[in-house]
Amino acid sequence: MSRLILIDGFNLLSRGYFATAYGKTEEELTKTEEGLFTNALRVKLQKIISLVKEYEPSHMVVTWDVKRNETKRKEIYEEYKGTRQDLPSALIQQYETAVNLFHATGIPQMSVEGFEADDVMGTLSHRWTNEGNGDCFIYSNDRDLLQLLNPSVSQIIAIRKEGDRVYTEEDFKLEYGISPDQWIDVKALLGDKNDNIPGVAGVGDKAALPLIQQYGSVRGVYENIETLDSKFNRYHKKLIAGEELAKLSHQLVTIERAIPHLEDHSFDDSRLDLDYDKLKNELDLLGLKIRM
Repeated sequence: MSRLILIDGFNLLSRGYFATAYGKTEEELTKTEEGLFTNALRVKLQKIISLVKEYEPSHMVVTWDVKRNETKRKEIYEEYKGTRQDLPSALIQQYETAVNLFHATGIPQMSVEGFEADDVMGTLSHRWTNEGNGDCFIYSNDRDLLQLLNPSVSQIIAIRKEGDRVYTEEDFKLEYGISPDQWIDVKALLGDKNDNIPGVAGVGDKAALPLIQQYGSVRGVYENIETLDSKFNRYHKKLIAGEELAKLSHQLVTIERAIPHLEDHSFDDSRLDLDYDKLKNELDLLGLKIRM
């Protein structure tokens, strides 16, 4: 049986960058004699090698985001991710180096115009599942992706001081008491400060999950808005005032599972055929020592 690992490219690269750049100036970051920064690359490549050794995937795709102002969500909501600062130039340079390195060494990667890495992973994991190809693991610390869990799709989450945890659909149901699809509705009510998704003002963790547990969805909440359980009385006016933003947020937090461009994608193109000799040569050129 085949096995697919989908890697959230910028999530892993950014975590590696900020973890190793903390308290340092750009000049103090590790780099090659030619001036190419390598601090985040080392972390990313070591993790990819570790995932390959531990999970022995037959297929792998590193997914990349497009620029923030080029996404479909930006067309829906101009303020989407509007509060984020520009990425450090040293991080962008390492993204470019990674793309070239993966291309040279046989690590499949993908980005799709207008869509984010989440959408690419959503589409590929959905197709992989529907085609009965076997297990699929998503490597990312982005909990928005929990909506993609199903009996075949699990998420590998790095937990500080504990290491990686494989989080399954059953784990999710036990923790939250809802299905992964309903995570979209919880997030629609909560919003997301990191992505500047508004949600419903005044509705936080203590209300969002219980509302969806009881009424099933954002639609269910508003269909019952005049007869809400009395325990939600303090949120009644806030929910009414935030109805349009809840519906907008629902659109923004929903991960695409059917990108048209990927309808004809052959998973044969995502087979992992890693050229270890070439990889070692490329790593030597970058001055990186990675445990193989």
